[in-house]
This record gives sequence, structure tokens and C-alpha cells, in this order.
Amino acid sequence: MRAHSYGNDVLSTPRRRRVREIPAEPDLVVEDASSGFCGAVVRMAEGGVVLADRHGAERVFPLSPAGFLIDGKPVTLTRPATATATSSTRSASGSVQVKGLRARTARNSRIWVEGKHDAELVERIWGHDLRVEGVVVEPLDGIDHLDAHIDEFGTGPGRRLGVLVDHLVTGSKESRLVAAIDDENVLVTGHPYVDIWQAVKPGVLGIARWPEVPKHVPWKDGICAALGWGEPYEGWQRVLGAVRDFRDVETPLIGAVERLIDFVTDTGDG
Repeated sequence: MRAHSYGNDVLSTPRRRRVREIPAEPDLVVEDASSGFCGAVVRMAEGGVVLADRHGAERVFPLSPAGFLIDGKPVTLTRPATATATSSTRSASGSVQVKGLRARTARNSRIWVEGKHDAELVERIWGHDLRVEGVVVEPLDGIDHLDAHIDEFGTGPGRRLGVLVDHLVTGSKESRLVAAIDDENVLVTGHPYVDIWQAVKPGVLGIARWPEVPKHVPWKDGICAALGWGEPYEGWQRVLGAVRDFRDVETPLIGAVERLIDFVTDTGDG
């Protein structure tokens, strides 16, 4: 009698999917599956592998089977066959530079900035960190309708917004607009400068200080006229081209952006 085939035995043990083994080479970016700590491999230690996050904070993790995630998929890290990993160089923001970086899948959370120039300067300094963390920076056309934009975005747990605002000082129009925002999933930070240009240190541009611009004159136009920089688009090329890393911008901007990155990545949304 010919036996009938009914496919796989329902009582058989399912085959386990084989987890990839990857050598813990320097600068490999991984996420600890248990804690969610994300960082780059900097060296091997007796207790396992040392990871450093974008702030340079280091933690040791054991080389447990399927103990780490890459692009959301479990992997097992193994000791590299070559020499022990050593510390990597630093990115423009001062964080650990990850070589051969593949951007992490974008989070649901976002960082908003006022305009194109703000986005380009943030990218120039923090672009590496943002790709490691999977954070997208989106420019707005000013913040006059910030509350409506937030409502349209729809915030919630794991869907946060960080907003960087120019000229956030007491009594300014910007401060009044920000004061109306009441959402625990929104953090607004800012700097005191009239425009993001002014957050770049004057000495970087070969000038003693930023010129004063009369209130009735558009700020960028006034700056370019005073310094002989031509049209604003030409002036911006000069400003952005002079910025190499975080040391070329003022401290209030650094603090504001770092707080936003911390806020939108502290959500557990992966």
C-alpha cells in the first residue's frame, strides 16, 4: 500500500532559524537586544565587547548568542580573528565615528527646524549621529503655524517631535508661539541668535563679530551687504563651507540640538 503524504509532521520540532555570526570589528554599529543600548564597537574586553554610544559613553556586553541586533535582526557577535579593536576617530559632533555606516531605519519621531539652512547646518555637524540613531530632520517654513503642524503630525508614545527654534529669547515672537505648545511628546529648544547663521562663530568666517542689522532690513540681506558677500545664497555657501565640526558653532546651539536628539531617541520605538 502506498503511503499518503500529509506534509510536515505537526508534532515535529520546528527548525530554528540560524542566527548570523558576525565578528565584532571596530566601528560596527549594533544594538543590545536586552537593553536597547545602541553603539559602535570600540574594543574587546575580558567580559565581552565594549560599545560606545554617540556621547562616547561606554558599556560592556557579553557575547551572548543572538544578543545583539543589526537592522532589527538578531545576530551573535564573535571575537574578531584579527587584533583587538581599538577606539575609532570622532565625528563632526565629537561622537564616535562609525566607519562604513549603514543608516538605521528611520524612527517615527522627528526633529523639525525652521528652514533649509538650519537643516543643512544640523546635518553638517550631527549628520553622522542622526544616521546612527535613525532620526530624520525636516525643515519647516518658519514656526508661525507650529501648533497646526504638530496636530497634523499626531504625536504619541514612540512618536515624538523635537523642534529647534531661532531667536528663542524672552519676549520674542518665537517665545510666545512656543509657550502655547503643551504636549509631553514635544520638546522645543532654541538658541538666542536671530538666525542660524549667527550661531556660527565669527572667527571661523574671518570676521571680528556679526554686524548689526537695522530692524527694517531683512537680516540675511543686511549681513551680506555689510560684509560684501553678495546675495544671501552666496553668503550661506560661505557660512556653511566654513563649518568643520561642533567647535565652529556657539555652545547654545550645541546644547539645543543635543537635547533634541536625546529626547526623540529616548522613546523605545526602535
